[in-house]
Amino acid sequence: MSFFIAFLLVLAFGSLAYLGVESGYKLTFAAIIPYVAVGVFVFGFVYKLIDWARSPVPFRIPTTGGQQKSLDWIQTDYLDNPPNKGWTVGRMILEVLTFRSLFRNTSMKLRWQDGEPRVAYYSAKWLWLFGLAFHYCFLLIFIRHFRLFMEPVPILVKGAEFMDGILQIGAPRLYQTDLIIVGALLFLLLRRIFDNKVRYISLLSDYFPLFLLLSIVSTGLWMRYFSKTDIVGVKQMTMSLVQFDPVVVDSVGAIFYIHLFFVSILLMYFPFSKLMHMGGVFLSPTRNAPNDTRMNHHVNPWNPPKKFHTYEAYEDDFREVMVEAGLPVEKQLEETPETEAEAE
Repeated sequence: MSFFIAFLLVLAFGSLAYLGVESGYKLTFAAIIPYVAVGVFVFGFVYKLIDWARSPVPFRIPTTGGQQKSLDWIQTDYLDNPPNKGWTVGRMILEVLTFRSLFRNTSMKLRWQDGEPRVAYYSAKWLWLFGLAFHYCFLLIFIRHFRLFMEPVPILVKGAEFMDGILQIGAPRLYQTDLIIVGALLFLLLRRIFDNKVRYISLLSDYFPLFLLLSIVSTGLWMRYFSKTDIVGVKQMTMSLVQFDPVVVDSVGAIFYIHLFFVSILLMYFPFSKLMHMGGVFLSPTRNAPNDTRMNHHVNPWNPPKKFHTYEAYEDDFREVMVEAGLPVEKQLEETPETEAEAE
């Protein structure tokens, strides 16, 4: 059900953009909505980061996959179980750039052996591979798009564009990332549809970003390779957005506005969705904290100071009553003239 709702939502957004542009609201979809989307994205992103940064983390709770540092003769896995901030930074770099924890992904299957069911675990690298491919392709495409917002185009953007289209297939030049990102997104979507375990836990918030990203990529590919959108007019419009003097170029077709509307929805949806892991990974205590619980004592910072009443103090308060009741005491009553006279 979530699958169809997500698909219909994205289809409705695309139809809304097309009908709005055809009805004469080009400026709304070309400038007003993108400005609002960028504002929501920046505000939401900063708000989320500040909210996470203010959350107290009294204890070390990093997820680890190796031996913690203890005795000198026990081998320590410094990257999987970092004992200090230096190794934690190294672990974070590998996590962000190579998805190191996802590389250990496994798949569980039920196998029958000698007429009995056996649970078997297998290494599953496909999710890691396609996930890594999607993120790096998305990053390279994001960098390439800066040529539409800058004049002159920076050397970094030109270099990324050259490396992406180094195979020089066809005209216009075919970018490798365009093909890879489509394959990666289709794999991630089909995995959620056909894998029973993953489909069982998938929600609308899992399907919607995939359909939205596929729509953004699809409309972008359509503009570049099929509809031949006026790229000069597109750059004129994007440059006007950067200069806060938006203009509408009549030669730019409706597909560009649909593409831009999908991007605007992604920006507004991003800070309040699971996609926010892009910023949250740096503030997650399961990733950014060293596991030094054997070396340092961590005290809960918000616990108020407590006044303890020890047993010694308790016995001092009730020793006479305890002795009269025949209860054992650690310290006997001190003998006084009154007690000596009573004893005689």
